[in-house]
Amino acid sequence: MNKFLYAFALLTIISLSSCERENKFETLQVSSPNDSNQITFQLTEDGQPSYTLKHNGKTVIDTSAMGFEFKDLNTLSKNFSIIDAKTGGLDETWAMPWGEQLEVRNQYNELIVYLEENTPEQRKLNIHFKVYDDGVGFRYEFPQQDNLDELLITDENTEFSLTGDHKTWWIPGDWDIYEHLYNETKFSEIDALSKANNEDLNASYIPENAVNTPVTMKTEDGLYLSFHEADLTDYAGMTLKIHPSENKMVSELVGSERLGGKAKIKLPFNTPWRTIQVADKAGDLIESKMILNLNDPNALGNVDYFTPMKYVGIWWEMHIGKSTWDMEGTQDMNTFTVGEKGSSQHGATTENAKKYIDFAAENGIQGLLVEGWNTGWDQWINTDDREGVFDFITPYPDYDFDEVMAYAKDKGVEVIMHHETSAAPLTYEKQMEAAYDFMKANDINSVKTGYVGEIIPKGEYHHGQWMVKHYQKVLNETAKKEIAVNAHEPIKATGKRRTYPNAIAREGLRGQEFNAWASDGGNPPAHLPTVAFTRMLSGPIDFTPGVFNIKFDDYKKGNRVNTTLAHQLGLYVVIYSPIQMACDLPEHYLVDGEVHPAFQFITDVGVDWQQSKVLDGEVGDYVVIARQERETDNWFIGGITDENARTFKINFDFLEENKTYKALIYKDGPDADWENNPQEYMIEEKEVTKNSTHTIQMAAGGGFAISLMDSE
Repeated sequence: MNKFLYAFALLTIISLSSCERENKFETLQVSSPNDSNQITFQLTEDGQPSYTLKHNGKTVIDTSAMGFEFKDLNTLSKNFSIIDAKTGGLDETWAMPWGEQLEVRNQYNELIVYLEENTPEQRKLNIHFKVYDDGVGFRYEFPQQDNLDELLITDENTEFSLTGDHKTWWIPGDWDIYEHLYNETKFSEIDALSKANNEDLNASYIPENAVNTPVTMKTEDGLYLSFHEADLTDYAGMTLKIHPSENKMVSELVGSERLGGKAKIKLPFNTPWRTIQVADKAGDLIESKMILNLNDPNALGNVDYFTPMKYVGIWWEMHIGKSTWDMEGTQDMNTFTVGEKGSSQHGATTENAKKYIDFAAENGIQGLLVEGWNTGWDQWINTDDREGVFDFITPYPDYDFDEVMAYAKDKGVEVIMHHETSAAPLTYEKQMEAAYDFMKANDINSVKTGYVGEIIPKGEYHHGQWMVKHYQKVLNETAKKEIAVNAHEPIKATGKRRTYPNAIAREGLRGQEFNAWASDGGNPPAHLPTVAFTRMLSGPIDFTPGVFNIKFDDYKKGNRVNTTLAHQLGLYVVIYSPIQMACDLPEHYLVDGEVHPAFQFITDVGVDWQQSKVLDGEVGDYVVIARQERETDNWFIGGITDENARTFKINFDFLEENKTYKALIYKDGPDADWENNPQEYMIEEKEVTKNSTHTIQMAAGGGFAISLMDSE
């Protein structure tokens, strides 16, 4: 299919007379195609750029200033005149090679404002707005100009002036990690500094009372807002500094002690887009594709080497303490021993890998991930010496790499590579070519990368410009070798998967593994009903669902998964990713030697979608999503709730006319409860049509999953 199915563009040049320039042409406006959102740009009396945003005629973002501070140069924020402006628009539809839907409409109106300082330097700055029916994006464009070649930005001062003390779902503006629980408070009650010194985080730095993005809000009159950024390229990640008394946020870029600033740019240069999603319903935030649309089109062409899939892996057993990553037995999550042999045994053995391959092949699972297969795992958490501990080619003696690969190929199971860099990206960059060539020589087409720990060299952070460039280098180099990347401990997703569709998924949140060992008891039931409306707005999540042995007391006491089994099934639809793990141990998917009846949903559920619809939801409370699988046209529905039981009525009006579907409904049992009875479930079968409805009960911390297949 042609990437661009249709497109329409219009550009109008507003020429300014000398009289208008003297009056600074103070106000410019542009509205979204359906007129629901309107941006007003203006210069203040002292020539400072500012903007406001209205939704359906009501102010959503009040007058907000814009500007920059630099090292060894004057601030760029005032004394501007508008020397030109352009308006235009685009209406195109493009096809996703994989994703939540097949086709994406990209429709917006735009305004580009050309500014020049009324100073001897006469520096120039353009501000580019794109206004969509579901929000707005704007960026700064530094054009090529005389006597200005390179800038070291010490602060970007982009304001977001709110119109009230909104309810806010936030995590702290940590420069190193996104693995915090979401907090639900009033805007004025945000206290990011209180989240410092979390003993469960392997790297963390929270220098300001700031929040990471996406950050989602709900106004008193029921409007939903989400603040983020799009197309983060060669620039520092943005956090948002909180000014509670003013109901205002200001961009706070992640810094670098080595650089002595936030971002070094060479002109001409465009910053990432600063984005504000606006929605009348919470589910509209999830359905929005504005972040993707603000990125450039596919730069790689065909990515058929990546196949969306479900996978199993030698991973969860390390987190619950059954086995260790290292053959030496020092990485024991039961005893947390380091430097001496613990109680567990090495997980990545030839025999164990074959066991997982057999289970995958017998149950319709396409992939296998093996962590701990290569030497060096007994050294990688030594913070003083993490350079060069892995080479990504040498297996442990008890893992016969060639034998495992041949066995997997014979069984039709694709192996996923694992590269833990130990947060030493310079070492990884030196080894990339050899590591990727080794993968391709063994017909391995995807890799899970990891960056656990504080970044080496000291003074750089996971979310700073230096690492943003590294993460991009990984995408560039893997694309040359036709390899797909699932990044853990990543830079946040900002829609770059549109341009680089080999960026298939990221972690970038507090994942399933925290349930196994976190000192606070793991993720609460409200965690993922919050994630769906916050972190998931940025892109695909490798959350690793599918725990059936909810309490795993036979390995570890004191930790557990804080959901029901049916909730775990619902995640395969609710939390989007083109790769979905069945993360539990193969033996935990068996009952009396037979495959657990509920595992049938994991076998059946799709991972690549024709279309997706949010049926209902409320941030932090519950969410229900339906997705139609590509190729088969089967539908799957997933629902999850927080610690409160809920009754939900499903309307099947999204189904095809004059067609009857066989519905398999996997739901909480009548006495199910996330805390006391998490594994009770029921399976119900019925026929449904477009005119059908069905009422379903979700237990506290529970959920449901439904497969809808043609009954003929």
